[in-house]
Amino acid sequence: MAATSTMIHDAQGLGVSTDSPQAVAAINQFIDQALTYGCEAETTIHQAIAADADCAITHAYAAAHYLSQENWAGRVSARPHLKKALTGAAEVSRREQLYIYGIHAWGQGQIERAIACHTALVEEFPQDLVAVQQAQYHYFYRGDSQGLLNVALAAQPTPCHTPLHDSLLAFGLEQCHQFTQAEALGRRATELRRHNPWAHHAVAHVLDAQGRHREAVDWMMTYADTWDTCNSMLFTHNWWHVALSYLALGDTAAVLRLYDSHVWGRARQHTPKDQVGAISLLLRLELAGVEVGSRWRSLARPLQLRLAEQALPFQDLHYVYALARAGHTDAARTLIDNMASYGHSLIKPNQHLWLKLAVPAAQGLVAHAQGDWERAIAHLRPVLPHLYRLGGSHTQQALFRAVYCHAVEQPRRLAMA
Repeated sequence: MAATSTMIHDAQGLGVSTDSPQAVAAINQFIDQALTYGCEAETTIHQAIAADADCAITHAYAAAHYLSQENWAGRVSARPHLKKALTGAAEVSRREQLYIYGIHAWGQGQIERAIACHTALVEEFPQDLVAVQQAQYHYFYRGDSQGLLNVALAAQPTPCHTPLHDSLLAFGLEQCHQFTQAEALGRRATELRRHNPWAHHAVAHVLDAQGRHREAVDWMMTYADTWDTCNSMLFTHNWWHVALSYLALGDTAAVLRLYDSHVWGRARQHTPKDQVGAISLLLRLELAGVEVGSRWRSLARPLQLRLAEQALPFQDLHYVYALARAGHTDAARTLIDNMASYGHSLIKPNQHLWLKLAVPAAQGLVAHAQGDWERAIAHLRPVLPHLYRLGGSHTQQALFRAVYCHAVEQPRRLAMA
């Protein structure tokens, strides 16, 4: 595997196969944007490509950016960059090859291979925090909290990237229930770098898990001004955490205001992750007995574009509930049929995730949305202990348990009434 003779080191101390300082300067900006979920990530990586269109890893970075959108448009945008990255892979360093092959595997739906590439990369080049973040992303949507933590533990960041590494590590620790360490690291990361939204997010998870909801509101509001430069996903998601804390405190009026102003109302593009957050927040409000008005209808309208995407089963479970709750019964049925068809097209174990977990869960969620408690219980009970394998944080997964418990309680409430 021959590498090009011209290399320039990026801000992480890693060689980039290019003779363009301008390309590497833009890559450095992209790395910072990626690790802080900045809204300029797409702009900066295209500046790198403009400076050196033959730099293979810039195209891999661009492909990763588009694939992370987890929708059809993102997949289409990623394709030419994947092709260009693969074309140049034979002439670059081993570190760049591992990253390129990992992103290509992701584009092919080969998530286990993608994880293997990124974890191997981190073992050999532990200062590559972009690879750490990428591996954590896949572990997250595999429900593998230990893997998510281990890859962060394997990293050794450069001094300038220590607070960004701390934020990655803090979230891994929180997902493995190591709350004291997670909180300490998240707070330290924020002290070292105030604009560190993933660190804010990690601490919010700890405070939520420990029932420290007033502290969570105060913590997040202290740093909320830094989220205005985040991409749509983390902007809405961090405000979603604020809303969850208000919901736990019983201030449902504040939750509705945040939904309208920051969670859904301020979503810049209504990306899948924006939609998932908004759906889960509306559902949590209704489970708390709050009337949400016409919000289901306005939320469900753009979901018609998602029926055949099947990017992540975790996303589809949210979509199908919103469609059913908004009265789009045919669309919900179509989505479940598409999930089943997609599942049949896969090989094991991915086939099992879709057919044995996601499809029955989707049927149970639709039943709940329609008030059919018995059918909701019948579909959800067998799969509930295993739904973590479809991804999402512990906080997000708790929603499925809440839906099931709500369905169980309804016949008892009716009998008492």
